[in-house]
Parts: sequence; structure tokens; C-alpha cells
Amino acid sequence: MGALQTVNYPLFKGAYMIESYDVGSLPFEGDLRELLKGADLLKAKPDDKSSKLFEASVVRALLDKARAGIDVPNFPQFRDMNEMYLSMMEGLRWMRGGYVEVEPLSLKAGADVIPEVLAIVRNEGLIYEELGASLKLKVCITGPYTLSTSFLSRDDGTFLRLADVLTEVVRKNAFKGKRVEVSLISLDEPAFSSMDDPLIDFGSLGRESLLTAWEEVFRAAKSNGIGTCLHLHNTSNTLFWEVESLQVLESHVDDPMYESKMTKKLLEERDKFLKASICTTDFDGLVNNYVRANLRAELDRTTLSERLAEVWRRIRTKELNPALLIEEVKLMKERLTKVVRHFGIERVPYAGPECGLRGFPSYDSALECLCRVAKAVKSI
Repeated sequence: MGALQTVNYPLFKGAYMIESYDVGSLPFEGDLRELLKGADLLKAKPDDKSSKLFEASVVRALLDKARAGIDVPNFPQFRDMNEMYLSMMEGLRWMRGGYVEVEPLSLKAGADVIPEVLAIVRNEGLIYEELGASLKLKVCITGPYTLSTSFLSRDDGTFLRLADVLTEVVRKNAFKGKRVEVSLISLDEPAFSSMDDPLIDFGSLGRESLLTAWEEVFRAAKSNGIGTCLHLHNTSNTLFWEVESLQVLESHVDDPMYESKMTKKLLEERDKFLKASICTTDFDGLVNNYVRANLRAELDRTTLSERLAEVWRRIRTKELNPALLIEEVKLMKERLTKVVRHFGIERVPYAGPECGLRGFPSYDSALECLCRVAKAVKSI
């Protein structure tokens, strides 16, 4: 399939090979409280000890992703995906069990640039020197639907009010420097389709509001020449197909979307693209697979649970290298080849892990996973 590597993607600039990108999150090994404090202080007090820790951690991890071979690395996400964006908003109050809107939602003064993006912008010269090349950056933003699930009450306008703020976040973070530029913005909506929600039933005002909210955020990115992506964990609710400014869809490895004939038809009709998810990132699942692969006979539930706990103990005490549990390059390549053959190279501009790597047992094991993903993509 090597001859099919380069193709012209009409919604993107120029001729592209299949490029790798990651979803964002990584495990953090260090003082997490100090890191979180640094994210809050980075803009106002850049010389603070915690600010320096945050900035150095983000830049180091971004460089590590790029050195692992990821073509469009997401900014390293060590923080909670909901809290990092809700904390940027004015008009919310935390009450027992969730957030309540007490005033019109807006961006807090001075909270316009995502701290991770700010750290990268401040160090674009260093990043260029270390890599010897310019860098395309992916920015993930938690979507309005998933953010709304942190609210105690929601109505059909909740998505629109959140989208107004997120659209401003997109505009303030559409960075295009000479050495680093944001080339892809992803709305991450893991909560969408994960539960029965009357607010987005067919024919409801909430459903139309969510569609409008997504369109507003994606249009802001696209108008700045930035590609748009929607990260899902479940595609049983098909509302996303109606978002005109959405270009790239992605879900988990085993999502039926990646095998459906209807997906192929809709990709062509709506002129959209797929990111091929080629790597399982649920480490509990990888541990389960490892245990079952090494069983000589079926075990009862209690014994299986004991075996699983024993593997985790050995990983934590460094008796077992977690890299042994990560899927092999060969399997990732097979998955990518299958997707490309089914949908055509012209509909698959990107490939990568199915989700973030925050649940991995170590930073090094997460990087090893990214290395294997990059090798699989480059082998096609």
C-alpha cells in the first residue's frame, strides 16, 4: 500500500500522507497539585515555581510526543478535561454534586488562552531548535454536551451558552506561529451517546441546540483555516453527521462506524473524513487480555480477579514492564490497513490511539504506545 501514501485532501491544505495524532492525555509523574497550581498561575506569575513546573512539563511532553513520531501531537493534557475548561468560565458556582449557572456564562478575565497552549507558544523557538523542524499542533477542547453533564440542571439552551464561551476559546487559541501552528481542533464528547438523554431526543429543541452549538464552535476553527475533529466514544446517536463544519470523525477501535457501509456512504455524501483508531487505550482491558492470553484453562471469576490484581501489583512494583501489555505494531497496522481498504485512502487522513493515555501505568509506557502507533502509520 506504500504507493497510496500521498493523496490530496480537499478540506485540508496541500497533499497529505496519512498522519498520526494523539487524543491528548498522559499520566503525570510528579507533584500533581503543584502542576495544577502552575496552570492557574502561568499567565499572571510565569516566574513562580509551580508555573515553571507546569510550563516545563508541557513542553517536555510535547517534545516527547513529537520524538515518538506523532505527526500532529495534541498538547499534553495532564489536567481533568472538564475542570480545565469549566475553570475558565465566569458565571458558574459549584454546589454539592455539580455546577449551577448563576450569571451569564463568559470567559474569565485573563483566561482566554489555554495554559498548555500558552506554554507551547512561549517556547516555540525552543521546540523548533529541539526538533529541527516546525510543528503542527492539535488542540482538544471538551465539548458542550460533555461539559453540560457536570451541571445540576440543564435546559435546551445550555449547549448554546457553553458553545458561546468555547467559540471564544477557539478564537483565542487559533495560534499560527512561524515554528508552531495549531492545525487541528478537536471537540471531545465522550459523554455523547453514552446515556439515554431526553434532552437530545429526536425532534427536541435540545437536539437542535446541540447541533447549532457544535456548528458554532467548528465554524470558528474552520474560518481560521484550522481542521475540525469530533472525538466520540459511541456513535449510536448520529446527530454529528449533520454538522456541516465538522471534517474529521473518530471513535474507539471497536466502534461499528469503522465497518459500516452506511459510514462509507455518509462520508462521501457529507464530504467528511475518518481518523482511524488503531490502538486500544483501556489499560484495564489490556491487563485482562494479557491475563487471559497466559491462561492454560478457564478460571472462575474470583481466581481471574486475583490474577488481574497480581498483574497490577507487579506493574506497580516494576516487576512487570507494562510495555509487554501494549498492543503490537503489527496489530495496529492491520487495523489501519482494514480501515483504509474499506473507506479508501482519500477518506482517512489521520490515524492514532482511540483515546487518551492518562490511564496508562507510567509516562514511559504511554510514550511507548505512541511510538508503536507512529511506526504503524508510517509503515502503510
